[in-house]
Amino acid sequence: MSKPKVFEKPTGVKDYLPEAAAALRGIEFKVLQCMERWGYREIITPTLEYYDTVGVASSTEDKKLFKLLDRNGTTLVMRSDMTAPIARVVSSLLREHPFPLRLSYHANVFRAIEAEAGRDAEFFQTGVELVGDDSSESDAEVIALAVACLQAASVKEFKIALGHVGFLNGLFQEMLEGRPDAQRALKDCLMSRDYVGYRETIKALGLPAEVQKKLEGVLRLRGGQEICRLAQQVTHDPVAERAIAHLCEIWDVLKAYHVSEHVLIDLTMIGDFSYYTGMTFEGYAADLGFPVCSGGRYDNLLSQFGRPAPATGFALKTNRILEVVGKSASSATARRVLVAYTAEHREAALKEALALRSREGLMVETKLLDHKDGLKDKQPLDDGAFRVQGTVYQDVFEFVK
Repeated sequence: MSKPKVFEKPTGVKDYLPEAAAALRGIEFKVLQCMERWGYREIITPTLEYYDTVGVASSTEDKKLFKLLDRNGTTLVMRSDMTAPIARVVSSLLREHPFPLRLSYHANVFRAIEAEAGRDAEFFQTGVELVGDDSSESDAEVIALAVACLQAASVKEFKIALGHVGFLNGLFQEMLEGRPDAQRALKDCLMSRDYVGYRETIKALGLPAEVQKKLEGVLRLRGGQEICRLAQQVTHDPVAERAIAHLCEIWDVLKAYHVSEHVLIDLTMIGDFSYYTGMTFEGYAADLGFPVCSGGRYDNLLSQFGRPAPATGFALKTNRILEVVGKSASSATARRVLVAYTAEHREAALKEALALRSREGLMVETKLLDHKDGLKDKQPLDDGAFRVQGTVYQDVFEFVK
């Protein structure tokens, strides 16, 4: 392998130049503010975790983990999600804190497989975890909060697709009892949204016509509240029926939040982490094929850390939201100001710069001049601003002569 050039970086990681960085931070700031207003307090966990604890509990496939060894030969991982690290903290440092716990976070996470096919190996998440409440109210709360956060991030058009792992688990167990390989194959097709492959897999199983029709009918179970009624006609498996009932309860709460118009029920959806135990959801922005948020219920994860508790949450993929909203996401509306001065006026100029920096909405730069004639390259613009050495400033103060 040839030595990388000095300007090269590893596959799947990005540099964010000032405008993009400001826009990304703007998204994070607005979203974290929104979460705080809903009662969620921010938590920060380390980038590195032990493989044998958080790495295993994360349910991220081993091949997707970035691993390294510490000086003692212990295997570490770069966090691949935030849910497992927070479960560790809830079960240790927050062990004496009563439930429910409402926690928020912003962090970069790493997944090695994402470097393939032009995908990111490092990406940014801003999310919440609601720990200690197993009700449909808490599931609806995190979905409603996800809607509020997408709106706060200036995502104009989006839909939340809501599903439940119990529905497909129950349906496939009922229709394909004793055939785990067939169940897994159908789930894999749905996970990758390969609906043609899903139909072909069903046909290849040699099932009775009625069973085949019901399994193919799953692909039509996407829509509004009416999907709950249609799903009840497909299966009588108790696990699937409980899942449908739970989705109906969530929908009723979402209507009370006045956000149900942003949500559709999609019973073909399977969460991309194996620790999901109940409802799952994904948020899609118009004109972007990747989800900009995802979440769900994971009631078994915390037991791996010694403090069993139900939990639900979601993560916004803030770098993908940046692709949707662009530079308009920047919270910086500051006027750019230049204070130019000669050496004999340094004290007065820097005093003025300090005073200007105390004002809201100003970004102040200073420039030492080696002559007394002022800024020779200052060019006035039509909007009243000035261009100085290629940079546009809304105001220029000169302390010269």
